[in-house]
Formats: sequence, C-alpha cells, structure tokens
Amino acid sequence: MFSHVVIFWTDPSNPEATDQVIANAKKYLSSVPGIVSFHVGRMSRSHRSVVDQTYQVGLNIQFETEQAQDAYQNHPQHLDFVKEGTGLWSKVVVYDFE
Repeated sequence: MFSHVVIFWTDPSNPEATDQVIANAKKYLSSVPGIVSFHVGRMSRSHRSVVDQTYQVGLNIQFETEQAQDAYQNHPQHLDFVKEGTGLWSKVVVYDFE
C-alpha cells in the first residue's frame, strides 16, 4: 500500500476556495486508475493541541503500489486538477509513505 496525503491551505481572499478544491478533487481525482481508496474533506476541529488546524482541505489517496502513484502524477485528470486549482490554494504540503 502507498499513501499520498495532500494538505491544502486555501486562498483566504476566496470564500469559495475550500468548496471548489473539494469539488474539483472529487471530479478529477477520484476516478483515476490505480486508486484503492480516496477521501477528501475539510479540516476537522479538535481539542487536542497536537492536531494541526491551520489548513482547510485534506486529501488522502491510497494506491496499491508506489508505481501506481507515479502514474497518477502524470495522469491527465490529475494535471487538470492542478490546473483548475491554480489560485485556489496558497500552500500545499504532500506526505507520501508506504
């Protein structure tokens, strides 16, 4: 299993940005071949100080292999997602692990 976690800080000047990132992820990314599990959503509030609550959207995609994730990176739907998202986020951090 290979996990690809992406954290988005959306543009604070665009009140629709969070919803747009989530909608675009569902539209473009959820059906890319090689995905075993797909989940995207808003940051969840927590009373625990260890939980980062500075971002707006989290994306968690699991692939069967690292090679499947590599193919996803160049898939046209992923490239469309990135193109459509330009301007919706101010910062993105990616965590990949197996």
